[in-house]
Amino acid sequence: MRILGLDPGLAALGYGCIEIHNHTCQVCDFGVITTPAAAPVGDRLQSLYSDLHTLIPALQPDWVALECLFFYKMSHTILVAQARGVILLVLSQLHCPLMEFTPPQVKQALTGYGNAAKREVQQAVQRELHLSHLPQPDDAADALAIALTASRYCHNINR
Repeated sequence: MRILGLDPGLAALGYGCIEIHNHTCQVCDFGVITTPAAAPVGDRLQSLYSDLHTLIPALQPDWVALECLFFYKMSHTILVAQARGVILLVLSQLHCPLMEFTPPQVKQALTGYGNAAKREVQQAVQRELHLSHLPQPDDAADALAIALTASRYCHNINR
C-alpha cells in the first residue's frame, strides 16, 4: 500500500510518500512544492494545482492523508485554507481516497502525546522510517508524519 501525506501551505506544501510492505514502512519520496511569495495568490494557487496534478499520478498513492486546517494567525489560516481547497479539488479530480487528521492526532499517533513538540514528531518519523537523519524541511517531515498516521489507521481497519 502506498500513502501520500500532504501538509498544506501556500508558500510550502509538504509531501511525503511511504510504502507499506509486511507491516514495515519505507519512504518513496518526500519534499515540498513551493510558490514565490511575490507572485499573486491566484498564480500561486494555479502553480500548486499544476504541480499536484503532476506529483500525484507520478507517486500513484492508494490513499492520500491531509492535515486538517488548524488555526494560527488569521491571515495565515486563510492562505492555508485556499491551498487546501486546491488540494481537495485535485484529489477529487484524480479520484483519490482521502483521510484527514488534526495536528494533535498526528502527534498522538507518533509520540503517544497530543501536545508533543515538533522535534519529537520528527524523531519519531526518523525512527519509524529508519532514516539516517531527521527529515527536512519541516513541511516534508510533517507530511511524512501525516502519512505514517494514516498507515496506522489503515492497519487498524485492515485487521
